[in-house]
Amino acid sequence: MGGSRTYPYGSTSAVRAHVLAALGVLKLATADQMHRLMAPGHKDNKASRNAALDLARHGLAVSEGSARDGNKLWNLTPLGLDAAAEVLDRPAGEMGGTARGAARSGAPHAMAVNEMVIAITRTPATATRPVPRQQPAPTPTATEREPAPGLVLEAPGMGWVGSWSTEVPLNLPTSRGNRSGVRADAVLQAPEAGLPVLFVEVDNCTESADTLAAKFEKYLRYFRLKTKNPLGSESPVWRTQYPSTGREGHPPVVVVFNPGTRTGPQALKNRMNTVMELTRLVWSGSYHGAGGGYGLEERDGYYDYADAIPLLFTTLHRLQTSGPREAVWWRCGHGQWETLPDALANPADHDAWYARDEQRRRRRDEESERQHQEWAAERERWAQEPDPEPEPAPEAAPCERCKGPITGPLGYDLEFAPAEDGRHCPSCRTDLRQQHSTLRQAVFGRRPRSK
Repeated sequence: MGGSRTYPYGSTSAVRAHVLAALGVLKLATADQMHRLMAPGHKDNKASRNAALDLARHGLAVSEGSARDGNKLWNLTPLGLDAAAEVLDRPAGEMGGTARGAARSGAPHAMAVNEMVIAITRTPATATRPVPRQQPAPTPTATEREPAPGLVLEAPGMGWVGSWSTEVPLNLPTSRGNRSGVRADAVLQAPEAGLPVLFVEVDNCTESADTLAAKFEKYLRYFRLKTKNPLGSESPVWRTQYPSTGREGHPPVVVVFNPGTRTGPQALKNRMNTVMELTRLVWSGSYHGAGGGYGLEERDGYYDYADAIPLLFTTLHRLQTSGPREAVWWRCGHGQWETLPDALANPADHDAWYARDEQRRRRRDEESERQHQEWAAERERWAQEPDPEPEPAPEAAPCERCKGPITGPLGYDLEFAPAEDGRHCPSCRTDLRQQHSTLRQAVFGRRPRSK
């Protein structure tokens, strides 16, 4: 494609805008990376390379070195950074630096960050030659609609180039009066994918696990910072820059491990386990035993994640192979590879405990209602049964003296009768008391008669 006097390399304004947007976000990239991020539908990266050359001719881009694979690295000049802010529709103060001098060392970490952004975004390939308006779009045939046998379709990604920011400083006030903190490798804001904000760290496995784990202590201190709003109430500082995550706790942080050929599978697994153990106080939350039942088998509790960071692990290879919407995320504390929504969920938090407690309450209410119904049915059955006939009263033994009723004749006044002895009627008891006693009985008393 021939060029013009203004743009001798023949780049179009659309491709130049692509290059400005890519370098405005990535800060430093090769033509191939800009091609795969912005326009993977192009046949090759020649259009991106020509656009970078035209931008360099106008003082908007510059190449100061090459990546370790030999590809030329491009970055923006201050004037180009302003042009990129215009393309991305961002304030110039939020564009960050120009990454001058970073290309001289090959920038291996920046290259890994770029590959991570490309692997998560996965910009869909679009046609490079639009159909003229006067021609109706042809209806695709059945063969065109269906993929060819064995063809693997590109997995969908998350966000677009404007969803990303790289080398984002998260400053912390210190006791000395200056400011220091952690610098996030990348920040993704893709609410359409369920990610209001996601902080990303790319690990090339060149620093120690302790150094990597120490970053998350700084993240935690930053997320804990409070500021007062105009109404006088406190809110987290990070909420002044990013929207709410809609979940309990601090924003999620992802570590994308890029071992390359330096670290084998077992060494990478050991590194992940070490970082997970060193950061346990950051992501584990605090346990609260809340009870929830009458028996010991129903004792339950929940984890409070209000001061915890959801820490996720993945690898660059998994993102490049399967895409970000598959089960390529390992949430510390979950113990398995999951999709991103499942990894960000808190199955053991207060809401989950409340749902379990509601189920227990409903079971208790159902059991109580069942018992009440059984008791009501039993009472109804008892009410329908006839009353049993009374048992006949046992016959009283007759008086031993007169053989009459031991209770005495009907109408006899019992007020002056001696106490009952179980053997004589009242009349006989009275007669026996009035009899004169013998000398022996007077001296020794009456001897009770045996029955």
